[in-house]
Amino acid sequence: MFNDKNSEGAINRIKDLINSSPIVKKIKSTKIYKKYEWRSIIYILPVILVLAFLNFYPILYTIYISFTNFNTKFFYNFYFIGITNYVYVLQTNALYTIIENTLVWSIGSTIVMVPAGFILALIMNQRGLRGKYLYRSMFLFPWAFPAFITILIWSNMLAFNGGVVNEIMNFFGLKSIAWLTSPKYAMISLILVNFWLSFPYYTFVYTSAVQSIPQELYEAAEMDGYGSIRTLTSVTLPLLRRQVAFITIFGFIFTWNNFYVPFLLTSGGPGISTQILITYSYQEAFSFDNFSLAAAYSVFSMLILLVFVVVANHYSKMMQVVY
Repeated sequence: MFNDKNSEGAINRIKDLINSSPIVKKIKSTKIYKKYEWRSIIYILPVILVLAFLNFYPILYTIYISFTNFNTKFFYNFYFIGITNYVYVLQTNALYTIIENTLVWSIGSTIVMVPAGFILALIMNQRGLRGKYLYRSMFLFPWAFPAFITILIWSNMLAFNGGVVNEIMNFFGLKSIAWLTSPKYAMISLILVNFWLSFPYYTFVYTSAVQSIPQELYEAAEMDGYGSIRTLTSVTLPLLRRQVAFITIFGFIFTWNNFYVPFLLTSGGPGISTQILITYSYQEAFSFDNFSLAAAYSVFSMLILLVFVVVANHYSKMMQVVY
């Protein structure tokens, strides 16, 4: 048995042997090794392993099966077929309609949710506002309820016969609208329901951003005679420019991949008027049992979103908020 001194000496000899190795010396002489403290990776290694298992592996496996004929017929003996699935996706007649729907869904939701959250955050952070804590608690209700229940309630409210929305319109002498079964109004209904589900989140995110601005700047603006509009355009917006860019782009990305609202409310109908890339991919996988084609649609959607993020980050410098 080794005592503590012998054990420590053995460990030190092993460390000296490793450090004297030509390969280790060459690695330590590189700029990358000198620039970064590699010992710190030990502390984030568990996070890296979790991300690799929960995120990176599924993404890589999805890309892999998109180049195969993986479906229920070839479930256990699928094989590589190249870019056949991608060629099929690009030749699909409905592809461009689905992309257009995805863009309308994502942009329409973002331009409603983000400004509304910002305006509500400004209102909630006004000095002297009575009951602001009560209002903040009330704003949490739409976000606290399970999304499935909220969407079910909205589905009943927007029903053509007996829906609360149409009943109110009829009371004022207006005709009922087929909110969920008309190609003209179905996407509008999705955006409105998504707004109801999401605006509390954006309100509280912007509340944190607004509260990060030093109060002394507002006091100085008030002493200089700035009104509310000038204070907003000269103090608040310039200081929150990058945060607004980050939240807007994040909202677009989240909405692009938001599955449950269009799926539960309209299931992509009527026809394909509310079908987006993520719901269409789900349909290919679990309605038509073509998992490789569904993977190709997912990869195609991911590539479009990746290009958007790279371009948006280049012009908005949004990641400078994080770094």
